[in-house]
Amino acid sequence: MNEDPSPEPEVPPLLAKAKAAKEATLDESRPDAVARQHARGRWTARERITALFDPGTFVEYGQLAQPQRRSLGNAPADGLVMGVGQVDGIAVCAFSYDYTVMGGSQSPRNHRKMDRMMEVAERNRWPVIFWSEGGGARATELHYDGGTVTTFVQLARLSGLVPIVTILSGPGFAGQANIAGTSDVVIATKDSTLGLSGPPLVMSATGELLTPEELGPMSMHERIGTVELVVDDEAEALTAARQYLSYFTGVAAPASPAAPDQTPLRTMVPENPRRAYDVRKIVATLADEGSVMELRPLFGRCLSTSLCRIDGHRVGVIANNPMFGAGAIDAEGSAKFSRHVELCNAYDIPLLFLCDTPGFMIGTAAEATALVRHSARTLMALCAADVPILTVILRKAYGLGYYAMGSDALAPDVIVGWPTAEFGGMGLEGAVNIVYRDELEAAPDDAARRQMREQRVAEWKERNTGLEFARSFLLDDIIDPAETRDLVARLLAAVPPPQSRSARKHPIDPW
Repeated sequence: MNEDPSPEPEVPPLLAKAKAAKEATLDESRPDAVARQHARGRWTARERITALFDPGTFVEYGQLAQPQRRSLGNAPADGLVMGVGQVDGIAVCAFSYDYTVMGGSQSPRNHRKMDRMMEVAERNRWPVIFWSEGGGARATELHYDGGTVTTFVQLARLSGLVPIVTILSGPGFAGQANIAGTSDVVIATKDSTLGLSGPPLVMSATGELLTPEELGPMSMHERIGTVELVVDDEAEALTAARQYLSYFTGVAAPASPAAPDQTPLRTMVPENPRRAYDVRKIVATLADEGSVMELRPLFGRCLSTSLCRIDGHRVGVIANNPMFGAGAIDAEGSAKFSRHVELCNAYDIPLLFLCDTPGFMIGTAAEATALVRHSARTLMALCAADVPILTVILRKAYGLGYYAMGSDALAPDVIVGWPTAEFGGMGLEGAVNIVYRDELEAAPDDAARRQMREQRVAEWKERNTGLEFARSFLLDDIIDPAETRDLVARLLAAVPPPQSRSARKHPIDPW
């Protein structure tokens, strides 16, 4: 005869009360709120956390937190779900504002939660991910009984110490925008919005009645460089965040990473220096398949900046883009360049320069952008860096642009050229026009002048080819383009590992 199963052990009343309070914060207990969030096309805060972390690893902090003003009623976790868990086996802190709780507003209590969690992240050097959805401070709780919040100071202290990722999905205004602006990288869904002041404050201060999409559309922020990456939806944003973290957290690369056929590199750079080409194809060919993450692709388009792996080794790439302004570096490109150097240097990621530039941009429009200052930032960032620098001259290496693009003045660990490499203090045609001005002006007619100019340019080109520079040992070598990946991989394997540090090298400039 089967015995009756043992009765469930009795739960003490106080434990039952605590369990009920915690269960009330879960999505299963809030079907109407979940339905509203899904109707907006968004994940809930807890769905985001569940999707991020390896199963069974998440430890939540502050689940029972309620507003400082209890008269506001029930607010599960006070609108912020946060804690620590593992992402691909690496400890990571995550914060997700809950838009179903008072619009994801920032309150004294959830600021205190965030400050507490960031203290732990700083102590343990844990990377941080924010889902920054909301409209800033909670108007009904502007007074903070515990003193001034330290959230944004804490974020600045974390910069350069641990990777900071913000995912934008939905509106991100005021305080939520501050979080994004302080992050290393911002990954946004294409229908999200962002602004330092939200529509209600703008209406109050200026009288402008604007929707979030009119005030801070992602199409604008992608173009002006506020965000690093725009994706279709939250699932793609999460995939991108995981990939980004993999460059910084020591997540292992495949033992034998796949790579494209290298032979096409031999013809990717046209011998005609006036013909453009897409340098992103060169980066994708050099890198392990699927490992390239280009940052800020629509901002500073004269350059392509990316993170990738080459034979498993992580590397930051800065490549001139001849498709835009012939690869001349402008003010936006300078800002993009400098920040990428700072990002890579802060986390000891080697830099690979792929140089094809006629120099920094010239003309009145360029000077009006304060290019004098912006161009100087590139050298300041480089001269403060101590990571390995590998330089490959693809084609043009002219003027101060070349000087910044990993030139021999920066003592790179290697500097090599492709057969198409050519050098000059400025564009060779321009130099000929200046040096031989009197001779050209004395020519009897336009045809003779044109022939004379072409002859002088050809002479200068011959003296300034990569082959001639290698013969003078101004380059370490001229290499077969198809051998570039192998050379870079062998050098990355040879450089010593970075020294361990107890503190950060430097913060990362938000711009």
